[in-house]
Amino acid sequence: MRALILGGDGYLGWPTAMAFCRAGHEVCAVDNYLRRKIARDTHSDALMANPLLPERAALFERLTGAKIEVAIGDCCDFAFLSGLVGKFAPDVLVHYAEQPSAPYSMMGYDKAHATLSNNLTATFNTIWAVMQHAPDCHIIKLGTMGEYGTPNIDIEEGWIDIEHKGRSDRFLFPRQAGSLYHTTKVLDTDLLWFYVRIHGLRVTDLMQGPVYGLSTDEADLDLRLLPNFHYDDIFGTVVNRFLVQAVARIPLTVYGRGGQKRGYLNLRDTLQCVALAAAHPPAKGELRILNQFTETFSVNELAERVQRVGRSLNLAVEIQHLDNPRKEMEEHYYNPAHHGLAELGLKPHLMTDDVVAAMLERVFEYRDRIVADRIMPRVRWR
Repeated sequence: MRALILGGDGYLGWPTAMAFCRAGHEVCAVDNYLRRKIARDTHSDALMANPLLPERAALFERLTGAKIEVAIGDCCDFAFLSGLVGKFAPDVLVHYAEQPSAPYSMMGYDKAHATLSNNLTATFNTIWAVMQHAPDCHIIKLGTMGEYGTPNIDIEEGWIDIEHKGRSDRFLFPRQAGSLYHTTKVLDTDLLWFYVRIHGLRVTDLMQGPVYGLSTDEADLDLRLLPNFHYDDIFGTVVNRFLVQAVARIPLTVYGRGGQKRGYLNLRDTLQCVALAAAHPPAKGELRILNQFTETFSVNELAERVQRVGRSLNLAVEIQHLDNPRKEMEEHYYNPAHHGLAELGLKPHLMTDDVVAAMLERVFEYRDRIVADRIMPRVRWR
């Protein structure tokens, strides 16, 4: 396939570009370094220094003989994106090109407006570029399980059948996001569904849980190929943040009571899920929604696991409960379905103690780069 990866410099985008290329696909990775700029502006730089995309791609080609094409540009610039889609003619377009931080989106008007404008414009431009230049292209859009919120009913896989006053119909599952970032993801889904219905697009929307980890087959070839690993309060997911805190001997920061449950998955499984989605495209005029996670944990369970494994490695790991800076339910029902990817052939990499230990050992190699002031919450929802 010809695979266009939007957001190809990101934590997920760069590993996806390498994995698709090494699997034999023709790949073009696109980015404008927005995430790097925001991280620099908020003093939230990644744990390790990551080369820019052209340097990464050149190193990858030297090591594997496989070439990743690179395009530096803004997906919010329709002339740029439309021209690229027309020239590259993708069979599959993987859309990661969004501002990915919930805390950043809640920092104030300017950050909220930037998040709303960037995320929705990138998705809107993607839709129109595909409609005009590659109408048979399969769009794989990264959504988030955070779109659903934490309803007091089972979360279905994207859709729900409703009976009302003797009649029935099928609707998108009700969504109630907990941040503006997650709300832009809800609006993405609505945009995609509109254009699928009207113009017969072929779309997979992956409702992904928080991702953890650094290791992939390609990234393990050279440390300079590692994805950008954030551990701060703005860009760092809770598992990655806990790993760095354990290594730095900073108490693990559990927000509130710690009963918040989410669905998690290993970075390797993100790559597997996207590859499976690409290999099994939906029909034209279909919006396929897949809930993308492999295990559910509460924040307390994650903290206790990192503490247990850390102590087995002679790390003095403590747990600290903080006043919750977010507005969220801290104890709630959570039972989301996730059978679609398993039916496509997903073989999960589960969070065993050995997996946690390997991540801690990798982070330990970069312990001198940890900046403790970037870990405590700097953003409050209220």
